Parts: sequence; C-alpha cells; structure tokens
Amino acid sequence: MTRWRPLPDALPREARHLVGQLRTLKDRTGLSLAELARRTAYSKSSWQRYLSGAKQPPRGAVQALCRVAGADQARLLALWDLADQTWPHGAAVPAGPVVDTATAPPGAEYRRWRAAALVSFAVIVVLLAGLLWVLPTGSG
Repeated sequence: MTRWRPLPDALPREARHLVGQLRTLKDRTGLSLAELARRTAYSKSSWQRYLSGAKQPPRGAVQALCRVAGADQARLLALWDLADQTWPHGAAVPAGPVVDTATAPPGAEYRRWRAAALVSFAVIVVLLAGLLWVLPTGSG
C-alpha cells in the first residue's frame, strides 16, 4: 500500500473524497504509478498530480483507473461530478511548498516546439555549409 502525503488543506471536501477514493482504487490494483501510466493514457507525473490533489483528474483518467482496477465507474464518476463543481478551477491546488507557480501562457508549447525546430534546422544548415566548404571541389 502506498504511503500517501496529506491532501492540501485548500482542497474542498468533495475533491478530497474523490482523491481518497482514487488513492484506494490505485492501491487496490497494486500497480506503481509507472505501471499505471503504461496501462492508461496518462503519464506517471499526471497520476502523481491527480493522486496528490494538486490537480483535478480529468474524467477520462477516472474512467481509465476504474477500467484498470475493474471497479464500478458510475460511482466514481458521480464523485467526479460533485468534485468538479467545487474544485478550484484555473489553478492547481498547491500540495506543499511550490517552487515555480508560473504557468505557461497559451501557445507556449507550440512556440517552444517551433523554436527547437528552427534551431535544429539552423544547425543542419551550418553543418552542411561547413561540409561543402571542406570537401574538395573535384576540378582536379
């Protein structure tokens, strides 16, 4: 059985109940977070956030955990509906000392991807230019 940290005090009662039930269900499976991630469409770090109460689990994550655990989805989804009404939307609930609370602005992930692609392209161009400059011209 996993040794869980206490849930954040700012988490409403309904959300605490949902997370408690999800923790119990996860413990019943006997799976590690890594194994749970392999069996669902959610990453290990996502499961950590959901089960620590730092972030509201998506409805699909609750369904996925129920499927893996062989549990009744209807009851857990009803709890999710209640928690969804009270969960602090717009920001994650801090589970303890937070190092970086800045959230990425909309489109930031795309801009990071685009910047990485441009840098990669520039490196390839420079390498090709250097290669063409160093190779003999063949006028022999």
